[in-house]
Amino acid sequence: MPSPLRVPKLRRAVIATAMATAPFALAYRFALVYRQRAGQPRRHMPSMTPADLGLTYESVTIPTDGADDLRAWFIPARDGAPGPGVALIHGWESARDRTLPMVQFLHAAGFHCLTVDVRGHGENPAELLPISGGEFGTDALATFRALIARPEVTVGAIVGHSMGAIGAILAGAVDDRVAAIVATSSPADPYRLTRQTFRIAHLPFPDPIAYPLAWLTTRVYLRPRGHAVARISAAVALIAHDRPILLIHGDTDDVVPPSHFHRLVRAARSAGREVESLVIPGGRHSWLYEFPEYRRAVAGFLARTLGGPFEPDVAAELAAAVPATRIPDREAPFEAAEKEPDRFRSLVGIGRPRRPAGPEADLPGSALGPDEVAS
Repeated sequence: MPSPLRVPKLRRAVIATAMATAPFALAYRFALVYRQRAGQPRRHMPSMTPADLGLTYESVTIPTDGADDLRAWFIPARDGAPGPGVALIHGWESARDRTLPMVQFLHAAGFHCLTVDVRGHGENPAELLPISGGEFGTDALATFRALIARPEVTVGAIVGHSMGAIGAILAGAVDDRVAAIVATSSPADPYRLTRQTFRIAHLPFPDPIAYPLAWLTTRVYLRPRGHAVARISAAVALIAHDRPILLIHGDTDDVVPPSHFHRLVRAARSAGREVESLVIPGGRHSWLYEFPEYRRAVAGFLARTLGGPFEPDVAAELAAAVPATRIPDREAPFEAAEKEPDRFRSLVGIGRPRRPAGPEADLPGSALGPDEVAS
């Protein structure tokens, strides 16, 4: 006859197993909710065109892998005379019109410009799968290739902001024809970016929970598109090529902290790579182009690495003289955490099933908030 003690032992084993697996199950559910809420950017249609700034332009479309053709503008400089060009990649929940202040000073410095709506942004249709640095990288590469295919463009660079900066660095690691990269306010890697979104959303996780939760959440977030974390890390890609790169960050950036910038610089230099870097005193996450020293540094760097069209010091001063200012905001960057607290705090309530809130319930907003509504 079986011992009556076996049932209590079995119960204890079941209870112990449940207690051991419950934290992982809860963390996994959190990661799924995070992916649903954070993976889809809110789309903002361009509210201006280059013509509003007195610039001649051409509307074009750019084919890219795994998405519909991307909407873009090509803005020729110097009446279309052959010369260097720049592909501009905006950030999260932004669009190509937000890069127009960049176009203004780069155009004045003689560079042709091609600015694009990344997939799931601007006039492009919404995406069904979550968007990450991997998609920004794919679209940055497609934009660069479209740029250098133009008869006006002799050599090209990529300039990106925030998520667009990740895209610029990733694209530079793939195509040897990328002659230079300017990465502004770039996150260092997906794991640290996820951890930072927890802080932005004021999610009350102590570090012993936040760090492993960010590790798991990052991997769950990337799984639908099959991305490996290392393959879409700016820090890893930065040491995979030797193209000239200029890293720029504001010292008061509270969206992507300067620690990300310092990590990128250290990663490059530890691999024996020399990178150019600039910290803008008083600069925040967005609108660094409003600082003359930013415009001067970017234009001078591009003129030097692309070989013209003007001498670097001339290009720098031409760019610095342009009063590049942000275009009217649709909403303040990252204030969604204050304006729409439920969007963020709903990540905490992962134990409660989400009930549809209306016809857009299947198009959740981003837990990141707008990365920059003024690229």
